[in-house]
Amino acid sequence: MGLANWLTVLRIVLIPVFVSLMVYRKPGAGLLVFAVAALTDLLDGWVARRSGPSRLGAFLDPMADKLLLTASFVTLTYLKILPFWIAAVVISRDVILVVGALLIHMLGGRLHPRPTLTGKLATFFQVLTVLSGLLARYFRLPLAPRSILWLAAVFTVLSGLQYIVQGMRVLNAAHGVDREAERDTTYVR
Repeated sequence: MGLANWLTVLRIVLIPVFVSLMVYRKPGAGLLVFAVAALTDLLDGWVARRSGPSRLGAFLDPMADKLLLTASFVTLTYLKILPFWIAAVVISRDVILVVGALLIHMLGGRLHPRPTLTGKLATFFQVLTVLSGLLARYFRLPLAPRSILWLAAVFTVLSGLQYIVQGMRVLNAAHGVDREAERDTTYVR
């Protein structure tokens, strides 16, 4: 297991630490842990590009991102640091994408998701939303800036739609191959 994967594992290990710190009202320490976790995401991506991505990393990295952001949105919504609607948007998109990926897999399609610019911007603004919420809590300010929340929501919805379209293309391509194979066998009879 290479350095990039170890950084990803560290990010996963930091999730319960972050949640515990926030639940026990330690916003400064929680902010620091979230910042370290976000930094490991940047570092593991940089290391993976330099040394070449691994199959394990291709699975673990997006899983660690989803776990960290989902835990962050749920925790910060529970603590009333972020409004419910932004957590609902982020988590709903991820649930829809996971269900879609399972459906594609069950129907025999091969899914090799590629991050898109819109998806990367969604992740960036989601992280920025969490950071701004944490900073607001630490400095005892009102909620995170609305503009950041709206940018996170817009890019989350757009990236979700983009990934759904990609999934539909995969399904159409898989069914197109099935139909061609069906036609080939009917001509043989």
